[in-house]
Amino acid sequence: MLNDIEATLQGQRVVVVGGGVFGTMHALFALARGASVVHLERDPVPSGATVRNFGLVWVSGRAPGRELHLALRARDLWEDVARDVPDVGFRANGSITLLNDERELEVAERAMARGDADARQFALLSPSEVSSRNPALRGRFIAGLYCGRDAAVESRVALGALRTFMENSRRYEYLPGHELVGVAEHAAIDHRGVHYGGDHVVLCLGATLSGFAAELFEDEPLRKVRLYMAETESFDGSLTTSVANGDSFRYYPGFAEIARDVLEDQPAATAEFAIQLLCQQRLHGGLTIGDTHEPEVPGLFETLDRPMDIIEAAARLVIGDAMPRIERRWSGVYHQLIDPTPNEIYFRKQVAGGVSAITGAGGRGMTLAPAIAEESFQ
Repeated sequence: MLNDIEATLQGQRVVVVGGGVFGTMHALFALARGASVVHLERDPVPSGATVRNFGLVWVSGRAPGRELHLALRARDLWEDVARDVPDVGFRANGSITLLNDERELEVAERAMARGDADARQFALLSPSEVSSRNPALRGRFIAGLYCGRDAAVESRVALGALRTFMENSRRYEYLPGHELVGVAEHAAIDHRGVHYGGDHVVLCLGATLSGFAAELFEDEPLRKVRLYMAETESFDGSLTTSVANGDSFRYYPGFAEIARDVLEDQPAATAEFAIQLLCQQRLHGGLTIGDTHEPEVPGLFETLDRPMDIIEAAARLVIGDAMPRIERRWSGVYHQLIDPTPNEIYFRKQVAGGVSAITGAGGRGMTLAPAIAEESFQ
């Protein structure tokens, strides 16, 4: 894939700030277009939402229109990138959303009746078809909504694999431990006062910000959302698809409008933390389960047991007695746009001449990052 991209930045220099999936994909696509790239990261290794998620490339729940278009393009780009960098761990495993009652089934049937169902490769599965496609699912359900276009990558190792690949080009320099403290025309300024100049400077800073970086977004239509997740010991089996439960219909824009018309209210404790179940098996065998859509509370540093108890119980209903014990828990924070227009998928801001900042894709960052990076350098 990378050899097929037109070298429209040949001879130019691109500075990328932020080592998460947005920043890494911008570095990759700038490099593929012929630029030399300097890549700055505040921490020794990226530790934000990019490495604290499922690694899902999630097409099924994307809103019709531009969002779905971007997701389908990004999914193809992830597959192309994986041909050059197999260690990103891409697998075209699809997903199954398990349906527990007639109301959830109605949401799925209405989604399948839309004109974009074929593009998502939707199929409505009977319980026996669910079990045939993913034998590890042993809980109770009346049907499953399959999405053939969903996929996954290994979020904790993908960025390192991409950096190693880029370093082999000899036009890429990765500089961890450099915190952004300012910008100038066509330049980023780190905490040592060093100016990193380029034809293009792209700030992909995530949501865990302080100082100058936080000031860039303090008056913008963005909010911070907190997710809770956990990982189990190795699962004695194979989860052949990604898995969600019907609660996910409430929180993904591709289903949310239908869900508001059809579904009953969630139980109070589940609704308080805006919980859905997502479950993904890592290549090392453990299961990652989550998540929540809770607005971040400033100053809150601990994770609460209650939401993870609800999530774990939901996972046990899906996996059954074979569900392994939880080995570790964590939380993460991402930026989400407040009241976006239908085609406003992420936030982009020009902060100085030749310097732009990109954030606000919500929980869609892992899915959409390749397509957003492609847009930045078209």
